Amino acid sequence: MQFHPKGQSLNPHQHRDHEPSDYENVLGDALERSFAAGIHDLDGIVKGLVDYGVPAPQGKNWTAEFLAAELKRLGQ
Repeated sequence: MQFHPKGQSLNPHQHRDHEPSDYENVLGDALERSFAAGIHDLDGIVKGLVDYGVPAPQGKNWTAEFLAAELKRLGQ
């Protein structure tokens, strides 16, 4: 558990009900690499996913729309 400067405790996994899958870990790692490289737009992130070789679910191709839908699905 981490502590907030104003005295509040933070639990970064408070909403997680299971360990991340291998797919979620690979996707998360690729997103972190994109953000670290200064890429924050969906099209740039999609290019990064393709460049990093992250397979899209169901054999689909990564697009900005598909990435947005996938992130929404994973965030539920």
